[in-house]
Amino acid sequence: MKRSFAVLLLCAACVPVHAADRAASYPTKPIRMIISWPAGGSADGVGRVIAERLTRNLGQQIVVDNRSGAGGTIGTQAVVRAEPDGYTLLFAAPSELSVAAATVKALPYDPVKDLQPITQVMRGPYVLVAHPSFGPNTVAELIAYAKASPGKANYASFGTNTLNHLYGEQLKSLAGIDIVHVPYKGGAPAMTDLLGGQVQLMFENIGVVLPHMRSGKLKALAVMAPQRVPSVPNLPTLAENKIDMGNGTWLGLLAPAKTPKAIVDKLHDQVVAALNAPEVRKAFEDRVIQPVGNTPQEFAKHIQTETAQWKQLVAKAGLKIQ
Repeated sequence: MKRSFAVLLLCAACVPVHAADRAASYPTKPIRMIISWPAGGSADGVGRVIAERLTRNLGQQIVVDNRSGAGGTIGTQAVVRAEPDGYTLLFAAPSELSVAAATVKALPYDPVKDLQPITQVMRGPYVLVAHPSFGPNTVAELIAYAKASPGKANYASFGTNTLNHLYGEQLKSLAGIDIVHVPYKGGAPAMTDLLGGQVQLMFENIGVVLPHMRSGKLKALAVMAPQRVPSVPNLPTLAENKIDMGNGTWLGLLAPAKTPKAIVDKLHDQVVAALNAPEVRKAFEDRVIQPVGNTPQEFAKHIQTETAQWKQLVAKAGLKIQ
């Protein structure tokens, strides 16, 4: 009995050592990073910047796998179902996490219980932009136009129940207007049709639309930020128009739940190192976004808090849970 008990104690003591050994040697093969949005969109662009730098930092290829559809939930579900070994990661936006938790009735995963946050990578303001052929040039003019012609104006989104869909519905609720939602399967196809004039309005990350604003292919009505953005100092905020909405979007890296803590910590440290690399800083500056690099615990709390806020908004605005 004494000998058996001693063996059990010895085996138990070995478990952390083996876990530490795995973390020390991790990764030993390529890592798949799933992005739940099509290639060419804002999430994809930032994700590839991070993947390229992480490949150098970790010494293994970070393979980007675009799994778009259903508001980002298809790609997220693939990560939730993957082995929690650090070789399948999710590069996510609010749409498939906090927004989906508040708007999707039969969500096939729990964003809090089924995923392990690693770090929030960036945050950045959204801009309400329009095709130049659209008559209104300000938020006040948009509201007046929409009230005079209910249902005539429309806005694009990355898909039903995505972040910019919810922002559009929030604008409708706060301004008391009726504009038509036109969902797409990601930011890239939505932007293509906005630039072509097939749709009139869209909320999008400032880094994506800024080149089109400067070239005159799009016009901006307002920015979603606490104060005006230095790169577009003449563009008013939505708050200046008495429309109190959020501050834009964020992107972050997550792993399946039960991924070993040592691997999560190693990934966190390497992402933070990547965010401090000069070429990543420059890429973020070009996109007018800010690096974050918070702890897994801080990122988890952010997701939980934001989910509660979206649920409150959905209930208040009377949005349909699908």
